[in-house]
This record gives sequence, structure tokens and C-alpha cells, in this order.
Amino acid sequence: MLRRLYDRTLSYAEHPQALWVLAFVSFIESSFFPIPPDVLMIPMVLARPRRAWLIALVATLASVAGGVAGYAIGALAYEQLGQPILAALGKGDAMEVFATRFNEYGIWAVLIAGVTPFPFKVITIMSGWSAFPLIPFVLSALVARALRFFIVAGLLRVFGPPIRDFIERRLGLVFTLFCVALVGGFMVLRVL
Repeated sequence: MLRRLYDRTLSYAEHPQALWVLAFVSFIESSFFPIPPDVLMIPMVLARPRRAWLIALVATLASVAGGVAGYAIGALAYEQLGQPILAALGKGDAMEVFATRFNEYGIWAVLIAGVTPFPFKVITIMSGWSAFPLIPFVLSALVARALRFFIVAGLLRVFGPPIRDFIERRLGLVFTLFCVALVGGFMVLRVL
């Protein structure tokens, strides 16, 4: 079923209204949809490299808006919507432990989840549920999502189709290693 949903989402990349479809997918992915917007973004940038920055901007802004919707789900409808979404993602059991750690790291959690393969919707819902301040949430989500989508768009614009395999298979790992190194660097600086 997930593969059919993936293929169907990918087919919209050639739609005449692809930017609107990308905005919609980016929005819903940040709050409940399982397929990342990269599935649409990659073929869109490859088809029209000159529009790479516009495509990345649309994905970023829609994703952050969807993140605010996910935040609202966590803050206003956690029992009715947030908990079932997180349970479907396999994250429902660890909520209390996660909330404690989340409040400890806050902005870092949003930044890291925004650029890594970790489901961003988990962080958006958790941010609302744990009453993380909205403005720092929005700003950190904006930085994280812009970083993610503009790097992907830039790589595709510069390197074209040969980079597609790398992005689809390994970019999540690269972002994860980057985040680990970044957080580790700050921890070392704190100790020194």
C-alpha cells in the first residue's frame, strides 16, 4: 500500500500544477502524511533546473506551515489526532520519555528532525503537545526545512540526474552524520 502511495505521489511531479501539489504534499507531510516531499521535488528540479530555488522555497514554506498544523494537533487535539498518528508511526509508546528529552533539547530536536530522515511530523506534534514555545519552533523549523530543501535543490541543479541516486539513497545518512557532528561539536565546546 505504501509503495502505491509513493508511486502515485511521484506521478504528480509531471502535473501542470506540480508546484501546488508539492505545496500540498509538503504541508501534509509535516503533520501526518508518510511520504516526504522530496519524492516530488527531485523530479521537478531535474525537469526544470532553473526553477530549483522556487521549488525549494515552496517546499520549505509549505512544510513549515504544515509543521504549525502538526503543532496545533499536538497542542489542541493530541488525544483525538496526535496520539493515533504517532502510534501509527511506531512512536506512541515512548511519548513521556521523549517529551522529557525533547523539552531539554527543544530547538535542536526541531533542527535535527527537520533535516534528517526522522519523521518531522513526530517533532511537530510533540512540540505542540509539550507546549514548546511557538516562535522558536517556527524559526527552527524554517531554518531546518530550508537547509534540507535548498541543499537538495542545489545539488540537483548543479549535478543533475547523476546526483539523484545519491540523494534518494544516502542524503539522509549524510544529514544525520552532519547533525551528530554539529551537536557533538557544541557538546565539546560546552565542556571546554
